[in-house]
Formats: sequence, C-alpha cells, structure tokens
Amino acid sequence: MRILIANDDGYLAPGITALVQACAGLGHIDVFAPERNASGTSNALSLHQPLSLHTASNGYRYVTGTPSDAVHLALTSGLIPKPDLVLSGINNGANMGDDTLYSGTVAAATEGYLFGVPSIAFSLADKGWLHLDVAARVARLVVEHVLAQAPAERPWLLNVNIPASADAEKAAWMVTRLGRRHASFPAVEQTNPRGDLFYWIGPAGEAREDGEGTDFHAVRQGHVSITPLQVDMTDHKKLPAWSGWVATR
Repeated sequence: MRILIANDDGYLAPGITALVQACAGLGHIDVFAPERNASGTSNALSLHQPLSLHTASNGYRYVTGTPSDAVHLALTSGLIPKPDLVLSGINNGANMGDDTLYSGTVAAATEGYLFGVPSIAFSLADKGWLHLDVAARVARLVVEHVLAQAPAERPWLLNVNIPASADAEKAAWMVTRLGRRHASFPAVEQTNPRGDLFYWIGPAGEAREDGEGTDFHAVRQGHVSITPLQVDMTDHKKLPAWSGWVATR
C-alpha cells in the first residue's frame, strides 16, 4: 500500500502532520504539498511558470505551486510509484457545499481521482485546529474502513468534514449531499498607507440549503459528513431542454 498525502494549507500546517501521523502503519507514505497556504486555489495548475520541488527535514516534499500542482507532479514526474490512495488535509476549516468548488483541499484529492486513484479530502469543520488530534483519529478510521470495505467501482472521491469536537471519534458517519451557500459577502475595500486602493474577497456566504441530508446539517448535528463527489458538471436534467432549443435554430 502506497499513500500520497497533500493539502492546501502548506507543508508546515499542523493538519497535514496530524494526517501523516494518523496514517502511520497503513503503508508507505509520500507527502507532496504546497510551499505556502494555497487555500481557495481550486483545481488551478501552474502552466506558465516552472515548479520548484524541495524536501523538508522531515522528508515532506513541497512545491512552489498549488495543491493540484503538488499532486500532479507526484503522479507524473516519476519521482514516486503510483499510489493506491490519495489523501488531502486535514484542512483548517470546513469544505462544505459550494466550498468544494474553490477548495484546494478538495482539488488535491480530485487530482488523484482524475488520475484514477481513489481519493479522500479531510476537513476540520472549524478553524483553529481545535481537537485536531481527534479529527486525525477519525480520518484514520475512515481510511481503514475504505481499505477494508472499498466500493467495487473505482476510482471514487470522498469529501469528509469532521466536527471540531472532543467526541468526534464517537460521532455517527452520515453519507450526505452537498448543501448550498448564499452568495459571498461583498468585497472589502481598503487603502494602504501609500493611498493605493485594494480589495479583499469577502467571506463565504451563510448556508442556504442546509436541510436534512446535506453536509451542513450533518456537521451541525455533530456527525461526520461523508460526501461522494464526481467531476462531471453536465446539467443532465436540462439536456432535453437545450436540445429542443438547438432544434429551433
């Protein structure tokens, strides 16, 4: 068993160390992660500048690029054998609902999935690393269970959100669908000391579709949310309507 571990908070983040330590003994672990925090970079690849790869004192490899860059390089450079499993995280904060479109944590796992490797993204539902040790043990349990009882159809991609709770290890696991958020809050305008105008992207919107069965609802109830994801963004329900529209041309 070979496991590739990545993240989007950077190779120095407590979350990736906790995940690596939690997976000790499951197989050979390779770590490829961004050099710096790359939250919100989604599935971006660095196509117009070269990537530098470095090895930290603890053996982690870190890349001057995005989370997708890190996993892509690991899978295509020949530096390591192809892994059997790609893990991403543990992220500092939730990745639920629309977050999955922007999340570098989810993107790193998605990159593994695109290369045919079963992949899991792990996120701690609150920022600040509270109860990270418990979340890491939950991640270990999830990995152990998918290794023991893996779905027959491969590859698969899971998005796991773990409550920041001392009791998360005892929490029920709920298979969920993605909820939805309201639109983001407005951009924040500021002026620097030299009088130059700049903007901060506003915070994510509050949960909008967060009823029973969604990831938002599960985590709010103290459960571990496990959402199977796919890459196909086709709006299958509207294909007939658009086909009819083309026919009227």
